Amino acid sequence: MVPFLEMHNISKTFPGVKALNHVDLKLYAGEVHAIAGENGAGKSTLMKIMTGVFKADPGGTISIEGEPVEIRDPIHARSLGISIIYQELSMVENLNIAENIFLGNEPLNRAGFVDYRRMNAKASQVLAQLDLDIDPKTKVSELSIGQKQMIEIAKAISYDSRIIVMDEPTASLSQHETETLINLIHALRARNIGIVYISHRLEEIFEIADHVTILRDGVSVDSLKIEAVTRDILVRKMVDRELSELYGDHHSHATDTVVLSTRNLTLKRPSLHGARVRDIQFDLHKGEILGFFGLIGSGRTEIMEMIFGIREYTGHIRINDRPADIRDPGTAIRLGIGFVTEDRKGQGLVLDMTVRENFSLTHLKQYCSATFINSAKEGARCEDFVKTLGIKTPSIEQKVVNLSGGNQQKVAIAKWVARRPQILIVDEPTRGIDVGAKAEVHALLEELASQGMAIIVVSSDLPEIIAISDRVIVIKEGRIGGILSREEAGEEQIMQVATG
Repeated sequence: MVPFLEMHNISKTFPGVKALNHVDLKLYAGEVHAIAGENGAGKSTLMKIMTGVFKADPGGTISIEGEPVEIRDPIHARSLGISIIYQELSMVENLNIAENIFLGNEPLNRAGFVDYRRMNAKASQVLAQLDLDIDPKTKVSELSIGQKQMIEIAKAISYDSRIIVMDEPTASLSQHETETLINLIHALRARNIGIVYISHRLEEIFEIADHVTILRDGVSVDSLKIEAVTRDILVRKMVDRELSELYGDHHSHATDTVVLSTRNLTLKRPSLHGARVRDIQFDLHKGEILGFFGLIGSGRTEIMEMIFGIREYTGHIRINDRPADIRDPGTAIRLGIGFVTEDRKGQGLVLDMTVRENFSLTHLKQYCSATFINSAKEGARCEDFVKTLGIKTPSIEQKVVNLSGGNQQKVAIAKWVARRPQILIVDEPTRGIDVGAKAEVHALLEELASQGMAIIVVSSDLPEIIAISDRVIVIKEGRIGGILSREEAGEEQIMQVATG
């Protein structure tokens, strides 16, 4: 059987790094082919070559249905039947859903103008396939990150592609949205559409993939049918370590000292499609890791943004048993609060700045003497965190935009941890991070808790919340649905509270 797409001997070199080294890949129509590997293994680079974003180094070949092709650019790739959904969203915020789905591919009337009625109708049909009950005329700026991710998927489906590349498609989705997507993938496979699936959620790979190719340090380690692979084998091939080496037992370091408390915390101006967050009351203890779980749109992020002074609120916040009137992030930072946001691209990092410059943004004053920056001291501290978190970068002077998504996430975490806040809020801390790096982040958070830092972890990843939290607060429709102890917090129990 001739593969729909075959890549042979693909290499790619960037300044200071060999991203891919003689990689082979075969993709068949109607097959779900997973690409597994740590951050920086070369997965996204390989996909960008497949979709015409990058050119491979000389010597590699790409064939479609047995015929050699040179994919010139993403538009050419789409014309060949290949489309991609990127991990980082690429929506035009001031356009509506239908306009985003058909951007550059708008249906025209006989006069040559955009036929908005037909475009909205076609958009509604695509949204219905994803079980999304949203008006296609809704502005994208009013959507949650999870909803935006689903619109990206709808956009790819609208191209009638033969191969759809999905790069971490469920990273921002709720459990319901994830189940909807997986059902859709099964339906696409039945229509003889091939799916290239990149995910750090190993359970998803085993649930939907027919075949898996493992990359490590830019080299294809192996390519196997999924029935020939176990979770332990896959992890070992990905990270060159046993699964048992990656996760230690969780130890609580929570004390009786309350460092943060909220009473009747209510969002003052809810967005049109956001949750009406109200009457939020909880205590956070020194040394505690407090998990927040809820479905997409439940209001988890809005709660954190109120505490950090991004959103206006009514009610009361106390820090160290003293009233705290937090009306802007500057006040929150001065009170000892750090916030790793879920949107690293839009809010967490300055992509055109270097690793070192991003790292020191939150605590640059520590490296200043009079009006000068001690670059040697700043660089040495940054190098320490690069090693501690395993950030894969050729240099701390590398621009963050050139790093993989997972390594960007590590930089976003490092810049706040280095400031040593009393309270650290981490919203989706391991989004887009591989299994090895996820364990490193969990170990780092537990180490910080052991030193007395109070930590709030917001995550859509139920196993993560259960593994790392001392207690779990479940948010349902803008209110606290329940507070579960570590002993009570099982997956079924948490989902029962989250869904009512």
